Amino acid sequence: MNSCKILMPTGGLGAGILQEAFDRGMALKPDVIAVDAGSTDSGPAYLANGMSKYARQASKHDLRITTIGAMTAGIPLFIGSCGTCGTDNMVDYYAEIVEEIFREEGFQGKIAKIYCQQSPDVLKQKWDEGKIHALDGAPDITRETFDECSNIVAVLGAEPFIEAYNQGANIVLAGRATDTAIMAALPLHKGCDVAAAWHGAKTVECGAQCADKSDGLGVFLTVDETGFYVKPLMPDAHCTPYTVSAHMLYENSDPHRLREPSGTLIARDAVYTQFDEQTTYVTGSKFEHATQYTMKLEGAAIMGYQNISLVGIANRKVLADPEKWIANISAHVDRYIKRAGINKEDYSFNFKAYGYNAVVEGPVPEGTPPPREIGMLLTVTAKTQELATQVAKIFNPYLLHFPADFNEQLPSFAFPFSPVDCPRGATYAFKLFHVVDVEDPLELVRIAYVDIDGREEK
Repeated sequence: MNSCKILMPTGGLGAGILQEAFDRGMALKPDVIAVDAGSTDSGPAYLANGMSKYARQASKHDLRITTIGAMTAGIPLFIGSCGTCGTDNMVDYYAEIVEEIFREEGFQGKIAKIYCQQSPDVLKQKWDEGKIHALDGAPDITRETFDECSNIVAVLGAEPFIEAYNQGANIVLAGRATDTAIMAALPLHKGCDVAAAWHGAKTVECGAQCADKSDGLGVFLTVDETGFYVKPLMPDAHCTPYTVSAHMLYENSDPHRLREPSGTLIARDAVYTQFDEQTTYVTGSKFEHATQYTMKLEGAAIMGYQNISLVGIANRKVLADPEKWIANISAHVDRYIKRAGINKEDYSFNFKAYGYNAVVEGPVPEGTPPPREIGMLLTVTAKTQELATQVAKIFNPYLLHFPADFNEQLPSFAFPFSPVDCPRGATYAFKLFHVVDVEDPLELVRIAYVDIDGREEK
């Protein structure tokens, strides 16, 4: 029976790999080590700037453990969404670190660099051909949107990993990829059940989050021709039918369906069975192959510049109705901004009352007691950094003394630092949440191979 064993040592490369757990996984003789290194969870700035949210030292720590493990065992290492965002420079950044590790450890081998950053001109041609389509909730775009984005990536499926593996790569470093493609690639290549490969990959994409304890970090996946087994790496953790089935709800709008570039996983009829104390076995998933292969496009752009100010408020009258205070100070200061001759179209501002409802917006449930204090955060967004700072400075004196009732003596609040207005720089937004039709999974992909002597083959 065809089978494939995958070691997934952490839910995000750079977040930390526990050596003890990794060694337990290696003792199970995996066929591949597969790790996801990226996400859009932390917002658009990483894609817009082509940068990683993890420190280089943290990334090298995890790359060292996985690279040594793979090279010593003679198995491949697959890493997707390099450097959080998966831009071409982040693939090169990871390759640079891996080459350092090769030199330090005396390894010889082949590194594959899979690039998926897109040219606006290529995408404009696809747009003209009617091959770019919006996903649910996507913003409206025009042909000019592709030029407005500072970086655009096309999200990879499993096929580029398989291609690099077939070309003999020991280490595969890929740009932005679906979390599941990284883990599903080798089981698909080895002839395992297609639905089980995708469902198993979805289950382990975030490491031990599919177990009852996530601090073990890693999990071990075995896919065969009928289903998949999943178990955590540490002995005090357990994968149960509940924890495994629940992961189909994680970052997925439909717990029964998961869309991938090549089709859709359908888990409605999946059967989850406790195989042993730590392991759950899953069968019954199905996979519908798409008639059109698509790749998701992610693009980000600068949307303005910001300045932030923070003031601590413990005044009971303000705390009795923070929303009223926010409305009053906003209207009051807005009049001064207009008198300064600043065009309303060139700026915006908002308040977040941390300790009140800054995270979960909307009406506060009746009967909720007022907080002892709040941190009132003012964020000003404008076309330029200079204008954002100018508007923030107009707010400054009112943030310190604005009352809940003008008929009473002015209160005094507290700034936690000085100067209180802090230029935050550019602010970003995702502008593309679309898919593009491709005739071949490698159509928008470039793969370069680097031998240990540094020679690069295109």
